[in-house]
Amino acid sequence: MEVAKVTSKGQITIPIAIRKSLGVHEGDKVLFVEQNGQIVLMNSTMEALRQAQIAFAGEAEKAGLHNEDDVVQMMREFRQERYDARND
Repeated sequence: MEVAKVTSKGQITIPIAIRKSLGVHEGDKVLFVEQNGQIVLMNSTMEALRQAQIAFAGEAEKAGLHNEDDVVQMMREFRQERYDARND
């Protein structure tokens, strides 16, 4: 358990062990999320990535992407389409 003191401006210093655990560094943003009556501190970048993963779940399969080779082929086709569009 770690403790942080609140300053007169409402600021706290996140203990180093917690910063390391969250993977946050100077300038990073953190989230304060209420969950079941408790406040949870989260790395905002990691939470955004998690939310994106949830939002995109299943989309690769819908697009017919099953492995890295499928992604490479899709990118080749996309680049060719862009090249063709610019040179028409």
